Amino acid sequence: MTSTVKPLVAIVGRPNVGKSTLFNRLVGNRLAIVSDVAGTTRDRVMTETIWADHAFILVDTGGLDLFPETDMWQQVKGQIELAIEDADVIVFAVDAATGIMPADVDVADALRRTEKPIELAANKADNDRLATAAAEFYELGIGEPIPVSAFHNRGTDDLMEQVVANFPDAPAFLEPEADLKLAIVGRPNVGKSMLLNAIAGEKRAIVSDIPGTTRDSLDSLMQFDDWSVLLIDTAGIRRRGRVESGIERYSVLRTVRAISRADVAILLLDATELASAQDSHIAKYILDEFKGIILAVNKWDLADDMELSQAQALVQVRDRFRFASYAPICFTSALNGTGIANLLDTARQVYQEWTKGVPRYDLRRRVMGAVASHPPSLSGRRSLKIYSVAQDNTGPPSFTFFVNYSDMVHFSYKRYLENAIRAAYDFHGSPLRMRFKGRRE
Repeated sequence: MTSTVKPLVAIVGRPNVGKSTLFNRLVGNRLAIVSDVAGTTRDRVMTETIWADHAFILVDTGGLDLFPETDMWQQVKGQIELAIEDADVIVFAVDAATGIMPADVDVADALRRTEKPIELAANKADNDRLATAAAEFYELGIGEPIPVSAFHNRGTDDLMEQVVANFPDAPAFLEPEADLKLAIVGRPNVGKSMLLNAIAGEKRAIVSDIPGTTRDSLDSLMQFDDWSVLLIDTAGIRRRGRVESGIERYSVLRTVRAISRADVAILLLDATELASAQDSHIAKYILDEFKGIILAVNKWDLADDMELSQAQALVQVRDRFRFASYAPICFTSALNGTGIANLLDTARQVYQEWTKGVPRYDLRRRVMGAVASHPPSLSGRRSLKIYSVAQDNTGPPSFTFFVNYSDMVHFSYKRYLENAIRAAYDFHGSPLRMRFKGRRE
């Protein structure tokens, strides 16, 4: 079975060279905040995209390392370190309008030490004069500068031709055969490696109280009843260095790639610090990949000391994860080995829901019945009409709705239709991929 890991392309560069604009141009959506103010991108943005039939993961590193009390070079240096460590191809963005700046030289010096392929994008080359002037970036010693205007969509084809030419022709490794691929993700020090050891029944990962002990994803193949399970320990989400409260730096590139390999992801929560903002942030990575999700409250052996009941914990977790209300919640103690069998059984059930198909006629009858009971609201002179629906894939369950105007489908009505499907077919623990196709699309 060939690898499902997609190449990872990271955009690096000093602030305000247009990394987010370039990112948005390449993915075709305005997914990153774009502003003239340096340092606008507060969160790392990562998404899967396709260019000329080449699927890959694109990362805008602009928000990887934004701390108000650190100098700008330390921020940029952090981006470069992560890109060098995890990316297959690095896009070094510079500003053709301002020319070479001292920070560009620093970035170039750092990048020259890596053996990773690097493409030099001279962004903001909005006209022929600036495109010609971009030749000065040869001085950086990175290679040929490619004049690009992300804002005006100039030169992006030339840039991406060079990027995809660096993709490996063969998969990096062969994926082991398994009935279920299960990723374990979570904040630092919640017990991911210990849980893997408890599930596998032997000490396969280093267990330590020091956050970030496990630098790379670890795979373990095991048997559960009559199922083979590939365990992917993704202990790469961690804090690095001393950071201020509420501001954390994620090293999540390899973790997201590991999630993309999995069928179901266990998001491990800490009973002593339930449902933090970082937990919900990680959950959204799982849902962005449309993977099955389980919320597992670990360290439950400490619940009595904290005078915490399951009912109280359920309320807190459900409140934090209202956007994933369909996710099952399990209680485990990796230290004592309790709740492990139930967790694995739940993972198997979620996988079955994630790969479930429903009869087309029955699906259409139920959805159109829901539409008749609660028709879409009018918008001016136009009205949204839904003609039919079909499930066109599983793993994840994917549905296409055939409508007259796809741009008229409000997110609240999408949620109503999703709830109607779940009321009929459950899909416990599985996100639903929903697409609306207009008559002219």
